[in-house]
Amino acid sequence: MADESRPPFPSFTRETAIEKVRLAEDGWNTRDPEQVALAYTVDSRWRNRAEFATGRDEIVALLTRKWQRELEYRLIKELWAFDGNRIAVRFAYECRDDSGNWYRSYGNENWEFDEDGLMRRRYACINDLPIKESERTFHWPLGRRPDDHPGLSDLGL
Repeated sequence: MADESRPPFPSFTRETAIEKVRLAEDGWNTRDPEQVALAYTVDSRWRNRAEFATGRDEIVALLTRKWQRELEYRLIKELWAFDGNRIAVRFAYECRDDSGNWYRSYGNENWEFDEDGLMRRRYACINDLPIKESERTFHWPLGRRPDDHPGLSDLGL
């Protein structure tokens, strides 16, 4: 099985919590459900909007459905708070549907990690805002957000 640890490990400092958030953002921006699922425990529990998932197989299925309908997906995450083995983030992502309608989705996530740095719980609340293509803010090439691209606070989001 793949390496079953994901540094940095709890207990988090401000620096390691920021690093963990960026690593999660980078993973999600790959839009690769199998790869993303490896950051979670084999029995990880999720709430994503009104959908619940338990374990990597269900996470892969959820992410596969998500990225089949959320095209040109680009995500920014930002640390909100941390304590011990828990991190809270806020995020925004932009995507379009297959009819060309653009959305910016805003949300918050609460994360809990095991001692190996794998996420065992993820609770996400997400709101969608229809936007015009001209209102898009996230314009980097698909994949990892460039280091010099502004974050959420810098963008006023």
